[in-house]
Amino acid sequence: MNTQEIQAAKNRFGIIGNAAALNYAISVATQVAATDLTVLITGESGSGKESFSKIIHSLSARKHGQFIAINCGAIPEGTIDSELFGHEKGSFTGAVDQRKGYFETTNGGTIFLDEIGEMPLGTQARLLRVLENGEFIRVGSSKVQKTDVRVVAATNVNLLAAVEKGRFREDLYYRLNTVPIFVPPLRERGTDIDLLFRKFTTDFAERYRIRPIQLTDDAKRMLLSYPFPGNIRQLKNFAEQISILESEQNKPIDAEVLGKYLPRPNLPGNASMALTASGMGASDSFSERELLYKVLFDMRRDMNDLKKLVRDVLSNETYGPQVLNNHRDLFESVGGEGTNDYADAGSREPNYARLLPDGTRPGTVTPRPVAPVYEPDYGHPAVEVYDDADGDINEATVEDVSHETEEDDSLSLEKKEKEMIVKALRRNNNKRKYAAQALGISERTLYRKIKQYEIDEE
Repeated sequence: MNTQEIQAAKNRFGIIGNAAALNYAISVATQVAATDLTVLITGESGSGKESFSKIIHSLSARKHGQFIAINCGAIPEGTIDSELFGHEKGSFTGAVDQRKGYFETTNGGTIFLDEIGEMPLGTQARLLRVLENGEFIRVGSSKVQKTDVRVVAATNVNLLAAVEKGRFREDLYYRLNTVPIFVPPLRERGTDIDLLFRKFTTDFAERYRIRPIQLTDDAKRMLLSYPFPGNIRQLKNFAEQISILESEQNKPIDAEVLGKYLPRPNLPGNASMALTASGMGASDSFSERELLYKVLFDMRRDMNDLKKLVRDVLSNETYGPQVLNNHRDLFESVGGEGTNDYADAGSREPNYARLLPDGTRPGTVTPRPVAPVYEPDYGHPAVEVYDDADGDINEATVEDVSHETEEDDSLSLEKKEKEMIVKALRRNNNKRKYAAQALGISERTLYRKIKQYEIDEE
């Protein structure tokens, strides 16, 4: 399209701006309007996506048909199928009568599905059938209905990312994206911000019969440099707010006054906070920075506490010292309460990573060596050995402990183990669950041992 045709479309639909990306989007919308192709409009919230859907409908052969705009994110998941495709009487609780859906009532017209990325997966499958064959089925019915509706969809999320996460159907995405139209955000439209601001303030002044406000050069520069995360919707609200509150001034608005009404961008939760032209006052800036530092230090302290907890746990395990030595850079900066982690002030090797002459580590208890646990299914009969040092039941194979029985023939492991199981059962009133916890073994293992040693639980 040439410049004159694009300008004519702007005048007809009240679009203000001269940004190249905006002109291209208008050009695509006007060219695709004459067809029945499905259109996917992408852009940030508040950038004016619905205006492009109206351009497409008004310039199409369906312009005399019905146009309806539906926000998919505003309809509850349980009722969206009924809203779009209708339902039969008694199909669900509350369905006291038959109802026609939007695809049926808009036959021959255009449906604008805004926030299509919020549509449930089940509804997406129904919509795909409409786009492919023009067929749909009411909720609670088995009769296939036909419709001739053009679908224009819009979203402010990345649908390809949603497809990768399984939140949006890939086949539906490519079916909707026949003709893509990207609406640029306001921050990428340059001087269009000033044009729109003057339009909004002039309209507001005419409506309420007040004097339209004027901006100084420094205020215009501030306005053009502001990112406006809420896009056109935010700019309009801002223009109306400053128009009513500064209408009594007889001089142009300067940057200092303008800055009081511009919320600081990229800080959640303060959209309504009025700021000075520099962004914030010195004391406010310091308080906010101090709060940020506090959060960061709290996060660091929590991470150090977590590292310390893991270190303390590993220090009491059989293979813990080896793990600590392999990852000592991770635990290097973590200290225990009331302890000195380093051998001396000039050493960078923490105490728990150093080896003593006997091969042990400072502050750790060297556990008795035991072999890995082997279940009977793997061909290694397992027995449990009571360790007098820590009062726990350690599992080892018969082969691994046979040398101990050879040193002292009078020591019967099975007898010792049976005695401990009987003692634990008596102390816990024959409650296997608590006896197993006291012995440090699983309840299943305890049950097997009771059967093995024929222990009477009565």
